[in-house]
Amino acid sequence: MIGGEGVRSDYWDQPAFETIRPRRLVAPVVFNSPHSGRVYPERFLAMTRLDHLSIRQSEDAFVDELFARAPHLGAPLLRAHFPRAYLDVNREPWELDPTMFAEPLSDRFNTTSPRVAAGLGTLARVVAENKPIYRDRLSLDDARMRIEGIYHPYHAALQKLLSESVTSFGLAVLIDCHSMPRIGKHGERATPDIVLGDRYGTTCAGPLVDLVETVFTAAGLRVARNRPYAGGFCTRTYGRPPHGVHALQIEISRHLYMNEATLEKHEGFETIKTLIERLIHTLIGLDLASLAGAAPLAQRAAE
Repeated sequence: MIGGEGVRSDYWDQPAFETIRPRRLVAPVVFNSPHSGRVYPERFLAMTRLDHLSIRQSEDAFVDELFARAPHLGAPLLRAHFPRAYLDVNREPWELDPTMFAEPLSDRFNTTSPRVAAGLGTLARVVAENKPIYRDRLSLDDARMRIEGIYHPYHAALQKLLSESVTSFGLAVLIDCHSMPRIGKHGERATPDIVLGDRYGTTCAGPLVDLVETVFTAAGLRVARNRPYAGGFCTRTYGRPPHGVHALQIEISRHLYMNEATLEKHEGFETIKTLIERLIHTLIGLDLASLAGAAPLAQRAAE
């Protein structure tokens, strides 16, 4: 994969992402893990001022492993191998911070979004705790290599999976799989373990969100909706219930399955993985007829 002018892809010798397909597609559910990549190119590591543990703080570590059973149960899984600190496909394609580049950015780039201001554009400026990633400024060719060579093919692969589901079943359900740092202080009763994002009821049928929430609450977990995570670029771009495509973002608190400081799995990992398998079973067994006729919450509220 070559992108940009004269900058060879950092993943020229290995896949930047992969689609894991089931032997037989049994349901219209597509699982997407865009932030769990942990293959750090040597060239990228040479560009960063951070140590290997610090650069990994933006990862949705092991989320792809939590959802790894999906293809075995009949639903595809798209997962990134590139890390989020390198490229974020849950952003607009050209959401770039002008302070990161040696050349000036033209008006065709989105340089003023809140995400760019926070240092978390398509190419992030910082990782967690606002730590700067790069030693020096980047070239625009580097951005083109990542966006044209990896970002666009990634979204083409995701769109293909959703289109195949619509063709086969008449609808598609995108589950965008993420993790989050623990919200609030340890022991706070209101701290959510899971956050479900459907862009305030606009990207997914209400009964489907209710179903997912029930799976988690039945396991004793605290579930919040849309606060503080309502769903990113993938959720709002692909979630079009009137056109038969539903999208729901799931954020799992990392403290449930790993040590957030060392990024090592702990004894809770297998428990959460088993729970996610139960969720996958539930989603694959959902009633397509009822979902096809269900309106999003926002639409129902307006009626």
